[in-house]
Amino acid sequence: MKQSAILASSNKHKLEEIQKILSAFDFELLTLAEVGLGDLEIIEDGETFEENSYIKAKAVMDLKHMVTIADDSGLEVDYLHGAPGVYSARYAGEHVSYEDNNKKLLKALEGVSRAQRTARFVTVITMLFENGDKIVARGEVSGIIETEIKGNGGFGYDPLFYVPEIGKTFAECTAEEKNKISHRANALIQLKALLKERQI
Repeated sequence: MKQSAILASSNKHKLEEIQKILSAFDFELLTLAEVGLGDLEIIEDGETFEENSYIKAKAVMDLKHMVTIADDSGLEVDYLHGAPGVYSARYAGEHVSYEDNNKKLLKALEGVSRAQRTARFVTVITMLFENGDKIVARGEVSGIIETEIKGNGGFGYDPLFYVPEIGKTFAECTAEEKNKISHRANALIQLKALLKERQI
């Protein structure tokens, strides 16, 4: 019999990705809306991706007492000592556009050599169980921040994130290309491996 788990997100694409993995372990993934928490607002005030993904998962677990999954993602730029990090979505301020964030990042790296523009996208997935068990999966993909926008696809910092492995930015990739090597894909691979270990 399948066990239900809640995804602390309303992102349909994310739901489909995680459901593919969980189905192998007899979990059926539910959205916040499906469990009556569609309007839930969670304050993400952690200092790391791990803390924020845990905060989201714990908030839902405390309300529903069901297996809960949450994730947090962002961009870390080495020259900026890991910024924007957990503030990636609001780097240029609250309720800003992707373009605003990209402009601020380009400004912060103005005049910085390509060799110093190294960065990584990070995704951390936290899965909490009713008995207190916790699984934390982290995925990363390394790249270089371009000096100008390149590509029309993706979202967020994708037009600036050049991946040497494939020779283009995430925004120049097809969805299939990006999904094979992305930080979320790598985190999901680790989640699957950790779930297998838990079954032993």
